[in-house]
Amino acid sequence: MIGPIRTYTVLPKLPERLRPLQTLAYNMWWSWNADAVALFRRINPDLFEALDHSPIRLLGATPQSRLEELAADDAFLAHMDRVASALEHYLNAPTWYSANFPQDRTLWVAYFSAEFGIHESIPVYSGGLGVLAGDHLKSASDLGIPLCGVSLMYREGYFRQYLNAEGWQQERYPENDFFTLPLLPVQDEQGKPLLVTVPISNRQVKLRIWRVQVGRVPLYLLDANIPENSAEDRAITAQLYGGDQHMRIQQEIVLGIGGIRALRAMGKMPTVCHMNEGHAAFTALERIRILMEEQHVDVDTAWEAVKAGSCFTTHTPVPAGNDVFPLDMVEHYLGDYLRSMGMDRQRWAELGRVHPQNEQEPFGMTVLALKMANVSNAVSKLHGVVTRKMWKDLWPGLPPQEVPIIHITNGVHTQSWLSPEIATLYDRYLGIQWVEKPTDFAIWRRVEQIPDAELWRTHERARERLVAFARQRVKAQLKRRGSPPSEIAAADEVLDPDALTIGFARRFATYKRGDLVFRNPERLAQLVNNKDRPVQFIFSGKAHPRDQGGKELIQRVVHFSRRPEFRRRVVFIEDYDMNVARHLIQGVDVWLNNPRRPLEASGTSGMKAAANGGLNLSILDGWWCEGYDGDNGWAIGAGEEYTDLTYQDEVESRALLEIIENDIVPVFYRRGADGLPREWIRRMKRSILTLVPFFNTNRMVEEYTEKCYLPSHRRSLQLTADQVQQARALAEWRRRLRKDWNQIRIVHVDAPTHETLRVGAEFPVKVRVHLGPFRPDDVDVQLYYGALDAVGEIVDARVAPLQPNGATADGDVLFTGSVPCSASGQFGFSVRVLPKNPFLPHSYEPGLVTWG
Repeated sequence: MIGPIRTYTVLPKLPERLRPLQTLAYNMWWSWNADAVALFRRINPDLFEALDHSPIRLLGATPQSRLEELAADDAFLAHMDRVASALEHYLNAPTWYSANFPQDRTLWVAYFSAEFGIHESIPVYSGGLGVLAGDHLKSASDLGIPLCGVSLMYREGYFRQYLNAEGWQQERYPENDFFTLPLLPVQDEQGKPLLVTVPISNRQVKLRIWRVQVGRVPLYLLDANIPENSAEDRAITAQLYGGDQHMRIQQEIVLGIGGIRALRAMGKMPTVCHMNEGHAAFTALERIRILMEEQHVDVDTAWEAVKAGSCFTTHTPVPAGNDVFPLDMVEHYLGDYLRSMGMDRQRWAELGRVHPQNEQEPFGMTVLALKMANVSNAVSKLHGVVTRKMWKDLWPGLPPQEVPIIHITNGVHTQSWLSPEIATLYDRYLGIQWVEKPTDFAIWRRVEQIPDAELWRTHERARERLVAFARQRVKAQLKRRGSPPSEIAAADEVLDPDALTIGFARRFATYKRGDLVFRNPERLAQLVNNKDRPVQFIFSGKAHPRDQGGKELIQRVVHFSRRPEFRRRVVFIEDYDMNVARHLIQGVDVWLNNPRRPLEASGTSGMKAAANGGLNLSILDGWWCEGYDGDNGWAIGAGEEYTDLTYQDEVESRALLEIIENDIVPVFYRRGADGLPREWIRRMKRSILTLVPFFNTNRMVEEYTEKCYLPSHRRSLQLTADQVQQARALAEWRRRLRKDWNQIRIVHVDAPTHETLRVGAEFPVKVRVHLGPFRPDDVDVQLYYGALDAVGEIVDARVAPLQPNGATADGDVLFTGSVPCSASGQFGFSVRVLPKNPFLPHSYEPGLVTWG
């Protein structure tokens, strides 16, 4: 039995002249700066590759003799000084935010997410949600948004994938070595690790805080794996999306409540909290508790103030993606905490239910976030439509199109995903401003000035690199499975660096239909084995460990790839991560996406391929509905939605193969006398100049700032001023609203009916409304009008406000206005009353409406 173990940390001993390397290694800015990546690669290219491109692990594994050699290498030192100077300039340069919003200096946004994909060397992400969150931080840094990220520091991160001999996904969970990651411990005034506690059930769990610097933006990660906690509690931050519902709710308590406590302990209390998915919704509860404690206000007043400074982004229309917990489970883990805030079971249950009186309904985290947000948004235009229909019952009486959920379409951090060669090409022909102004369409139009031959050769080099990478990974996979030497040797011949290459890589969920292209294997075999015009496919992706359907999809794809007719033309690369993604999106000719519409909220991998000159072939779902213009890629179908899923798969698999065979293959292989596919290159340029300036996270984060962060910040300042005076008044007004709204009724509507009117005319409307105890300025009386569809429903509705115009003898109020006749056709109108208060974000927010 070994006695007490004392810990100590050993860091690489860098020569004094190489000190800037340490500064660079601990700021993830290096990961999206090609010159910085080249600097670290220069130290030892093979070792850098083997160590997941981690500068810190690289410096730790580099022999001291090599470090001394570099310290005397003038060329290396000049390179290092140039990169260090670039980082210094980046951190101190004026920004978009400082130039446009100098009056909003007190804004401080905390962006909460269960995962952040910054780089493959920090494996605390699983897929699209995390990578998007990482790109969000990078663009927030570029734009100078006063923002920090908050998440958990998973000891084992997300699982690493490998396939057994039968092609079935297996998972392993290697532990992260925190001391070889770019983590800095947050310390208290005595220089000791800063700890915060979070209540879980009847115990207090302690959390340590780590910081990762992402350019100008800090990312704070909470860690429960410390000696002060029990073994059970230390496991809370072990695995991303691991364990059962009990583990999930404890992680979300740590993220939400623990995250706010960590920020408060560091003196970084946010003015706005951005909840990225429902995982972070408990942030609102802790902010309410703090406000009640500090301002001595009731829960309703605190709720008003906290809601004003909260934003929420929902990412999935798939029910399984929206966490719900049994009420007894919430009671078990948070009952004492909620009672300490004066909330009984019925009150807090209402916060997580669509239908508060339904005792069978569980507690929904998405519902809690929607009820707590000043602004809520979906992540594409189509997803906005789907989301408003999905959650319309939270605002009963409102037509789905008026449900107060906006959309902000996703993007990607362009610099992070470009191949070095294409980035150099952009520098040469677009000028360096594309880096600082990636949303400027005028700059991207210069893509047309790139010589066709130069663009094509650059893309071909990326495809060659992808094929070499795929062969290397396939060989490693075969060796691990103990395959015979002849099969391993044959891996050097899989794929053709000159063949049309189609990529499909994403989370393997059943609705994403990873095996759709294999529904007609005979026809596909003819296509891929065409002697003169071959086609090849590269697949990659993970299924959630408990998603049996997703694992079966992977197995089917792998089995097809092993058939003799597909062996050289179809490969599956195991253990999909940001490194694999980068090779794929930089090297493929076509990026394939074939989900069941409308289940793809957005998707972003196709945006990354487009930035590198790849062309998209996709179902019109998610972002592609907005991106496709008929000439910058290909669409499968015309946006149809089906009830018979088998029929849908059959129709769309046929359409997919027909597009590849009749449209894509001929354009790719049609070469001029100079060997260039001129029409293909024209489409590449069209794709780049139409997609890249819009589908990037700089545009996205600018939208979040203007539509979510600043409106929420300003409203929060209004409600919390003067000892939360306006929040108190709004809470009292809302109590009165809930109590007396049912007294409001529309008594009479006086308007012409069954009349034929001419375009340009308008007809008057007079409405008599019984307001009960309310005043005219407490309500918004509106005409709701528009064209009628075949079943007599109003479509494309418009709203016209009616103005108070006197009162009747018995106290009812008259409202008057008119309906303009701006077009011919069959029209209809109705009248409704909504609550109105200058401190509401919008009249729909209370979820109350009375129709006439």
